[in-house]
Amino acid sequence: MQNFIYHNPTKLVFGKGMIARLSQLIPAGKRIMVTFGGGSARRNGVYDQVARALEGREYVEFWGIEPNPTVETLREAIALGREHRVDFLLSVGGGSVIDGTKLIAAGLRYEGDPWEIVLRGRADDTVPLGTVLTMAATGSEMNSGAVISRSETREKYAFQGSYPVFSVLDPQTTFSLPQRQIAAGLSDTFVHVMEQYLTTTCQSRLMDRWAEGILHTVVEIAPLIREERRDYDAMADYMLAATLALNDMIRMGVSQDWATHMIGHELTALHGLTHGATLAIVFNGTLRVLREQKRDKILQYGARIWGIVEGTDDERIDRTIARTVEFFRSLGLSTRLSEEGIGRETILEIERRFDAAGVRHGEAQNVDGAMARRILEACL
Repeated sequence: MQNFIYHNPTKLVFGKGMIARLSQLIPAGKRIMVTFGGGSARRNGVYDQVARALEGREYVEFWGIEPNPTVETLREAIALGREHRVDFLLSVGGGSVIDGTKLIAAGLRYEGDPWEIVLRGRADDTVPLGTVLTMAATGSEMNSGAVISRSETREKYAFQGSYPVFSVLDPQTTFSLPQRQIAAGLSDTFVHVMEQYLTTTCQSRLMDRWAEGILHTVVEIAPLIREERRDYDAMADYMLAATLALNDMIRMGVSQDWATHMIGHELTALHGLTHGATLAIVFNGTLRVLREQKRDKILQYGARIWGIVEGTDDERIDRTIARTVEFFRSLGLSTRLSEEGIGRETILEIERRFDAAGVRHGEAQNVDGAMARRILEACL
């Protein structure tokens, strides 16, 4: 096991009716800005719960943080926050709203353009924020990461902001989500775990078993949620699985990959494809192209998650990849670029972008532009 330092300061407030605790969670006297997405919080009743909880408090609302939040929109939010001298942020929504709010938190204390923070990859000073999660997927409610897009240049990059002070998770807020969003969220959760798990063997028995526990949970609850989205216990497991998949817990002392995510971000930037949907396509190409590098861990994954223990090693790997594809398809997601109308022109552009940035991703730092092209070609 590698050396590591672990610290996660986010207070998790989980369960039915917990949104009512906001008045206790936000320190008195704070000038609050509440951030929202496109309006689903009004339709599902979450807005009314938040408004009741904040009754008597000083706050302003900012609406319109889009899926794959853009710096163009967030500049407007930062301007509003400065106008009202905001010193606490409350994000109400899914991962995109939370990610966007992390950049607002940094931008309120930065004199330059907030895109400079994204390009630098980190924020040095931020306004504190809390979240009310309504869409489980990204884990942003309990980590410091965020991913921001720039429409003008069709770019999308990650940066490290601040951990939320607290996050309120009420599984009932997910009951009205469209099936497509849930499918993308399950895909995102699954691949988050795989990016930290499917690297090399014999690093940590404990991390492996924690990761495998989340994977088993996602596979088990996916058909239950597809059949009945108002199953509280299933949605509670889904919500918590998504949080634990990326709250730094399962990466302690082990190597990580993240190549699939970096390639997926480019597909979103260029085509607007939902992040979880990109992962359902790209991850299978990663398995196909890097099967020798990841051979031992793929065999372990196939045996422990899918029960594939018979046949030669190559036969077991083939069957493991096939079962993984089958899982994504069971969610109703595409597993080939061609199904989304994406072809070689996009592949070459992503290769060019990787080469121009000089990046090398993956646990072996070998996913450069040429390797990204090979992975995407395996997804056609």
